[in-house]
Amino acid sequence: MALFGRKQSIIPTDIQPKTLDDLLAPSAISISSNYLQIGSQFARTLFVVTYPRYLNTNWFSPVINMDRPIDVSIFVHPQDTGNILKQLRDRLGRLEAQAMEEQAAGKVRDPILETAINDIEMLRDKLQQGTDRFFELGLYITIYGDSTKELDETENKIKAILDAQLIYSKQATFRMKEGFFSTMPLNDDQLAVHTSLNTEPISSLFPFVSYDLTADKGILYGINTHNNSLVLFDRFALENGNMVVFGKAGGGKSYAVKLEILRSLMFSTQVFVIDPENEYKFLSDTVGGISIKISIASDQHINPFDLPAPLPDESPADVLRSHVLNLLGLFKIMLGALTPEEEAILDEAVNQTYALKDITSATTDLKSATPPLMSDLQSVLEGMTGTESLAIRIKKYTEGSFAGFLNNPTNVQLDNQLITFSIRDMEEELRPIAMYLVLNFIWTQVRTELKKRILVVDEAWVLMKYEAGAAFLFNMAKRCRKYFLGLTTISQDIPDFMSSPYGKPIVTNSSLQLLLKQSTASIELVKSTFNLTDAEKFFLMESRVGHGLFFAGANHVALRVVASYAEDQIITSDPRQILEIEQAKKELAQQAT
Repeated sequence: MALFGRKQSIIPTDIQPKTLDDLLAPSAISISSNYLQIGSQFARTLFVVTYPRYLNTNWFSPVINMDRPIDVSIFVHPQDTGNILKQLRDRLGRLEAQAMEEQAAGKVRDPILETAINDIEMLRDKLQQGTDRFFELGLYITIYGDSTKELDETENKIKAILDAQLIYSKQATFRMKEGFFSTMPLNDDQLAVHTSLNTEPISSLFPFVSYDLTADKGILYGINTHNNSLVLFDRFALENGNMVVFGKAGGGKSYAVKLEILRSLMFSTQVFVIDPENEYKFLSDTVGGISIKISIASDQHINPFDLPAPLPDESPADVLRSHVLNLLGLFKIMLGALTPEEEAILDEAVNQTYALKDITSATTDLKSATPPLMSDLQSVLEGMTGTESLAIRIKKYTEGSFAGFLNNPTNVQLDNQLITFSIRDMEEELRPIAMYLVLNFIWTQVRTELKKRILVVDEAWVLMKYEAGAAFLFNMAKRCRKYFLGLTTISQDIPDFMSSPYGKPIVTNSSLQLLLKQSTASIELVKSTFNLTDAEKFFLMESRVGHGLFFAGANHVALRVVASYAEDQIITSDPRQILEIEQAKKELAQQAT
């Protein structure tokens, strides 16, 4: 009985499921005499046919580093040494007979003939001694493009590179299919166009010296502009985790560093930022970090007398002595130039101030001890003889207009993954003091607990103007590796930074260095500091925002900092873009209400 109104479909049982070949195969392939079309892509194969007498090392690197998609295959076929020696002996006999005939006929000697004889004799000696071997070399290059015109452009560029070195190539005319398969990873030399070479000239082809600068782990710093490869690095896998970032205002320094911070947070790295212009607050708020405001009127305080807890291999006396030296550096910035006598008096006063709280070199438990305040130091100075000048100068930080800044117990906790210290509202003359204070506070915390951290010091030139501040920053750059800390130093005023005797040592103690767009006033200093070529110098002067040179150890490449749309919305410093984002937020809020 038939059922009306119902349709049935039957799938034939002889249809097999699609294989991987069916899924990967292009829709069509067209083979012409001088190109091959695979779907919408065009391909053309070239082979090297002639080599000069001398080959320079890495002569193939310019081709490898072209910013074009290419496939390269190198086939090296070893030859039997015995057969080669027989062929060379026969060839040498013919050449010597020709030379004897020309000499008997009274002809002028032929330098080409003499050179060939000498070359064959040298090669025979090396082959006989086993120090050299003979090979058949096949070098094939397949280029790709969206049109035949693009193929022609790429081919002309490759030929120009090779022709300049007296190395000549040809198209695999009417053999494009064989050439294409020869450059695929199939180990199938279908083209079979070979040149006889011994070991030394073949070795000049290896290794490929590419401008790749990357590692197998880490975060993405940008795109290599030489060949569009990715620049990936784990700064903590290098000799040290330090980094310096130099560039003129608006060159993209903060943008690049904020991008690194955002990506480092994904690997559970704790990040501290000293933020002179409140640029990092939106990033901190977005990822759930905290922003600590350092100013005279702020209710968040840091006591410079706080002591770090000793590590298991440290004695409390050493920790106290080291911290007193750091405090003396802070006082040099606060009080101005100190005479040797004043330094000695201040050292004694600081130790007495700690002694008032029962903190001495004999104290064994520094963690539970209550640290003194700046007013305690003033009281000690007032009770000593010959300290009137020091007591008057320090009084403005305890009772004067700056009293709320340094004379309070610490009420700041470093228990978040991203912590920014904003000093934007701090008076200009107090900014170096604030930066030193925050650095010293972070350093005491870093020494207490071993954990992967990054410390970003923006506008470091402010602190580098003072010898005590520069010395403290340099000391951190040398020692932070032992505490799993990476120091990032950012500066736009390079002459001020490098004029300090500690400027170049900080650079040399940083495994990663990023140079962005430079001004004409500082480019010569940058060139001499980083040993740049003239081409790299002009590149930094003319580069666009976010473009620069990325150094990792002794190697460096041109870099383009690239962020995703979501990352860009979080880290942008462009005022126009920030206004657009704020306007979009207001519109969304109005729509929600």
